[in-house]
Amino acid sequence: MRSARKVVTAAFSAIILAGLTGCAVNEAPGFSGGESQLSGTLNGAGSSAQGSAQEAWIAAFQGTSSGLTVNYDPSGSGAGRKAFISGGVQFAGSDSALSDDELTGTFAMCATGTSAINIPVYNSPIAVVFNVEGVDDLNLDAETVAKVFSGAITQWNDPAIVALNPGAKLPAATITAVHRSDDSGTTKNFTDYLSKAAPEAWTSKPDGKWPLEGGEGANGTSGLIDTVTNGSNTIGYADLSKAGKLGIAKLKVGDAFVAPSAEAAAAALAGSEKVSGRADNDLTFKINRTTTDSKAYPLVLVSYLIVCQQYADAEVGKLVNAYASFLVSSTGQLIAAGAAGSAPLTGDIEKEAIRVAASIQ
Repeated sequence: MRSARKVVTAAFSAIILAGLTGCAVNEAPGFSGGESQLSGTLNGAGSSAQGSAQEAWIAAFQGTSSGLTVNYDPSGSGAGRKAFISGGVQFAGSDSALSDDELTGTFAMCATGTSAINIPVYNSPIAVVFNVEGVDDLNLDAETVAKVFSGAITQWNDPAIVALNPGAKLPAATITAVHRSDDSGTTKNFTDYLSKAAPEAWTSKPDGKWPLEGGEGANGTSGLIDTVTNGSNTIGYADLSKAGKLGIAKLKVGDAFVAPSAEAAAAALAGSEKVSGRADNDLTFKINRTTTDSKAYPLVLVSYLIVCQQYADAEVGKLVNAYASFLVSSTGQLIAAGAAGSAPLTGDIEKEAIRVAASIQ
């Protein structure tokens, strides 16, 4: 699946490159007459869910100049944030925004007296994926998902699952629930959904590190997908773009069962609020996990580009400004949607992201 996605990404990026002149990437500092005047190298790390989008963004951005190089290591959101804080990379991709505690610290790449900011660049549903022989369709609600992953429900033919799936041939088999073993923004969003949508069944606080004993751990998005795929009677969670040929559950929202999609993810973000009490240029959102709008899919992640508001090295700031401005532009968002099936930023959120990216120094 991954090799096929790379081919699609390359082809899609080539099409987009033909139309880059006049788009946001060429309006960023260092671009003139449709050709980049920028040169240098940017290194980033973080979200593996963001990986497919980053591959496509980098291919298109580097195509504007032979002097530009961008590297991205999909090592996981937690690892990316740590690398950025310590100065190992110039930017991070993270499915979990910098916390209040992290923001009170210092950032090696940032100018003295300044801090880092979170800019949304990628919005995608998290799929509850499964591999159960004879089961192609699966309906679940938040309480049942919480009980499966907490170990309160251990059999596929448990009455709670049967009640949600009348007529389905659910086996009398033990459920193997697979979780991320690394510090993961996807896990942070998944446990946030469970804690808010099913608070009686899931009593642990949202956390990027899996908070419970039991189950089976796997490293990274690819590791989780491989474990679910190669096992039997398995269930897990991952960015929809990485689900491959696995079964994908529908989640109960209001009175309907909703499949994950880019459109439903966009509806969930549109119905959410910006986190209060942060700097004007920090665009962190609190997702409405308890929506009853059947057009929205509340198990969604907003993935952020974490950057300095002002870099100690002005040349680095100029490169990051151009790259961030490209990612949040309509062109950049279209590329991510084509390569990873994400939901483009829209409306006021899009306008704010473009404004904030342009302010990076």
